[in-house]
Amino acid sequence: MPTLVDIQNLDFAYGQQLVLKHIDLAIEAGSTLGIIGPNGGGKTTLMRLLLGLYRPRRGHITIAGLTPRQAIARGDLIGYLPQLPRAAAGFPMNVRQVVQMGLVGKTGMLRSFSPIDLRFVEELLEKIGLRSQADVPVGELSGGQQQRVFIARALAPRPKLLLLDEPTTGVDRAAQQLFIDSLQDLQRTLGLTVVLSSHDLRAVSAIADRIACLNLTLHYHDRPQDMPPELVYRMFACDLAASGLAARPAIQGAPS
Repeated sequence: MPTLVDIQNLDFAYGQQLVLKHIDLAIEAGSTLGIIGPNGGGKTTLMRLLLGLYRPRRGHITIAGLTPRQAIARGDLIGYLPQLPRAAAGFPMNVRQVVQMGLVGKTGMLRSFSPIDLRFVEELLEKIGLRSQADVPVGELSGGQQQRVFIARALAPRPKLLLLDEPTTGVDRAAQQLFIDSLQDLQRTLGLTVVLSSHDLRAVSAIADRIACLNLTLHYHDRPQDMPPELVYRMFACDLAASGLAARPAIQGAPS
């Protein structure tokens, strides 16, 4: 498969504090990459670099041959779901209107949406299981339902790349499984390339066909099932200690 995202020799720092060092990463079109790592390991920073919000100190990123800022300006190349998106109970827009908001970057603020794009929005509502609730105020939905609405909003312009930042945080286990099932179906039917960062190794392992362990540098990039279990505990030792759990050797699989 061709490479959609190419990161070469990337460094990034906040002031004098180096956060990402010598990152080389190629993401194939149509693949799903899960990025895991401890708090402060650079996951969100890498997401922001992919979104063109930051510029590398050294090295470069290309997305479909464009810089991240050029890719974002296209409006139909990158979709993004930020961490913990929530609508207040009194938010005045319904589900359909929120999903249609995803078309603004593609069409512009003052232009009407095309019939083809509006039909695609209806297809997305069907795929995420909320067609019957399309006219319901989005603030009345559960956290898991809102999450699916915001994913549909990110997909409305039919991007090639979907970026998800901690998508399973704040939703219960049943909603997480529904999210996983919905995302896998959308990835297959739309031919998406998906990059998600998460602390939830179970979710990442269930979704991703490649996994990257990030903590300042890239410690691992391969299939989830081939990742050495001891690497997981070494990567997350500080987080486990902070939560009162002692790091221990893994038998098979991931930490709870």
